[in-house]
Amino acid sequence: MSIERGLKKKRLERELETYRSRLEQMVSDRTAQLQAALGRIEQNYDETLEALGSAIDLRDNETAGHSRRVCLYSFEIAKAHGCSSADFLTLGRGAWLHDIGKLAIPDSILLKPGSLTEIEWVTMRSHVSIGYELVSKISFLSDAAEIVLNHHERFDGTGYLRKLAAEKIPLPARIFSVADALDAMTSPRPYQSRISFEAAKCRIKAAANSQFDPAIVDSFLSIPVATWFDLRERTLRPRNFRETSVLIPPV
Repeated sequence: MSIERGLKKKRLERELETYRSRLEQMVSDRTAQLQAALGRIEQNYDETLEALGSAIDLRDNETAGHSRRVCLYSFEIAKAHGCSSADFLTLGRGAWLHDIGKLAIPDSILLKPGSLTEIEWVTMRSHVSIGYELVSKISFLSDAAEIVLNHHERFDGTGYLRKLAAEKIPLPARIFSVADALDAMTSPRPYQSRISFEAAKCRIKAAANSQFDPAIVDSFLSIPVATWFDLRERTLRPRNFRETSVLIPPV
């Protein structure tokens, strides 16, 4: 009888182990399915954000492609600065949507070829608060909304809207401000001629401690000029439908 009980016990143990193994495989398979589903949802989110960014750029032919360029430029600076994966995600979404508030600015002001009056400047600057109100209401964009709100702040505290200074400006916004300035300097605008990437690097270096975080500037200066040429050329090519979303941070 003891032998029979022993054999029965071993059989039950084997059956239990088989059941446990199958259960673990089921959990693993289900987890993989959920992760894939979440990935598809996130991709849909990012594709929607890209469409919004494109709509912003289409309002103004002079800044066509700006959102895509500053997104890629921000990633490159963040990589040189050793940022976390969370910062990359915030940067991608915030850079793409930083000017979304301009959708509410009248064409007579946004597209005005000459200088803006003081009243018109007040209206133009309101794109920051308008954009923040729009983006901050979306839960998964709450961190990105900080870039929308703070992308015109300056390291010395003389920017707008809140005149934040130094580390009180969120890190992603400090990184983005360098990327934004780089693209503004090296792209043709109605009020200024474009300059070379080499000249832009010199101007950004000179603005460390005033407009820009000096630590971010150091990281920016470590990037070869050829990198900026390559990234700009990438934005000029028509995007292949198989190409990864520009909002997905580099590995």
